[in-house]
Amino acid sequence: MVIVSPGAFAIPSEKSSSVEQVIQKTAEPLAAHVPVTVIGRKTSFQRAKEVRGGVTYVRVPFMGPGTYIAGAMREIAGIKPAVIQVDNRPRYVWRLRRKFPHATISLVLHSTYFISEPHIALSRLRACLRAATTIIVNSEFLKAYLQKKVPAAAHKIVVNYLGVDTGSFISKWSPEGEAARRMMLRERGFEGRKIILYAGRLIPQKGVHHLLEAMPAIIQREPRALLVIVGSAFYGSRRVTPYVARLKKRARALAGHVVFVPYVKHQDIPAWMRLAEVAVVPSIGKEAFGLVNVEAMASGVPVVATRAGGIQEVVEDGQTGVLVSIPKIRRELAASLLRVLQDDDLQRKLGEQGIARVQEKFTWQRSAEKRLELYARWLENARSGG
Repeated sequence: MVIVSPGAFAIPSEKSSSVEQVIQKTAEPLAAHVPVTVIGRKTSFQRAKEVRGGVTYVRVPFMGPGTYIAGAMREIAGIKPAVIQVDNRPRYVWRLRRKFPHATISLVLHSTYFISEPHIALSRLRACLRAATTIIVNSEFLKAYLQKKVPAAAHKIVVNYLGVDTGSFISKWSPEGEAARRMMLRERGFEGRKIILYAGRLIPQKGVHHLLEAMPAIIQREPRALLVIVGSAFYGSRRVTPYVARLKKRARALAGHVVFVPYVKHQDIPAWMRLAEVAVVPSIGKEAFGLVNVEAMASGVPVVATRAGGIQEVVEDGQTGVLVSIPKIRRELAASLLRVLQDDDLQRKLGEQGIARVQEKFTWQRSAEKRLELYARWLENARSGG
């Protein structure tokens, strides 16, 4: 099979977006069963072709979406794969269908962004979805969102949850995790603090401003509280946007209680996760899934999150974390964070239940196996004329 990455970022790369991270993490277990080629953008720091983790990476020039998909199609013509998978770019599917009219083409959607106006007109979206053999989404929320926009595509849409590398995200409650956590707390000068961790992009729809607004009430009742904000406005960049500048200005009034960590390699995220008493995901946008929730749960860290989109399919309210209402976020966020922050027994209970939920539903191996089963079924249907 061939996977066509969006082309916006290098793959694999620590500075790529979550889409490229997901492609890599699902491609590797798939490659244990079938040959997998991932097509990505050509860069100055990567070879045009290489094999990593059992996956063949082929890189073509990117001077815009048109040149990129043209290069990808030339590679696909030479490979002749049984399945062509396109990640998060519906427009590519339409181009591929014109070039390969009889191919099995799967569109894998990661978010609402590229299926919404102004990025794509509804008429064009309909045409792109007609061109897809099947459409895989990462949550029931995204399935419902897409079905509402294009009801005619409903029969093609299948949900396949994302996962996490449980070998990298080690429980903070394990002897190994606890020792690593103590060492990092000491190195960072965070000993004795109650850590609230936010990990993600610093953009308005992620709701970090609401989190900072909640901090004075939290600090008043828990003076040891420390908010650690890991992330930046853009993937792999320290560029300060006006929104980030406003966040930092607001944080200055909370001196000693807020720390910004502008860029962390994805491989270092597990260590930061383990530091936290509680992870917070205050999103106010259309979150399709929210992979950071799974990463926190895999680390044994309870999550306080909004009921945004697919998050409520991941975090079980009262079982692996606490969910708050977006309209009531100002009132509920501080209270929910304090409830978890000040109860060590609750932290452990929610954390360990989160680990169990991840192992049951959210691993890359499970996600890849389901995708493989889906592709096998569709190929069989195509051969039998079903």
